[in-house]
Amino acid sequence: MSDKMRWRYGDTNPVVAAVDSATVIEIGDLVYQDVDDAKPASSQADQGSETANQESFADKFLGVAMQRSRAGDTSPIRLATTGVFEFDCPSGTAELGDLMGVDGNAAGTALLNQQVAKVSASEHAIGRVARRLASAATSVLIDVRSTVM
Repeated sequence: MSDKMRWRYGDTNPVVAAVDSATVIEIGDLVYQDVDDAKPASSQADQGSETANQESFADKFLGVAMQRSRAGDTSPIRLATTGVFEFDCPSGTAELGDLMGVDGNAAGTALLNQQVAKVSASEHAIGRVARRLASAATSVLIDVRSTVM
């Protein structure tokens, strides 16, 4: 997916995180902390199921990329650890406060960098719905909260 500024409003409480030179991060990617480096959701090793992948990611959720890092770049990037962001999601409705986590691919073997889905447990969540979706929609505003910060 290409760069997409997903921030809509609210304090972002930015941090600057290191990125390995081989890691590619796009603006708008959901990012986790792997030891001492930031990595996009799709880089996380498969945990065996979508819910296990979501829980593992949520435990290490660092934030949303506000800068890109191309292959070969070694400069740290800025990440938003809080704020309201608009992400793609599977078509559906949502109520204020619904829990949202990173969505998985169709096979359930990897996470998507810039897509979220409803989750049923807080340990799988990276944020909550910030604007009600009364009719089916394919994007949602969520208030994200880094679990690392």
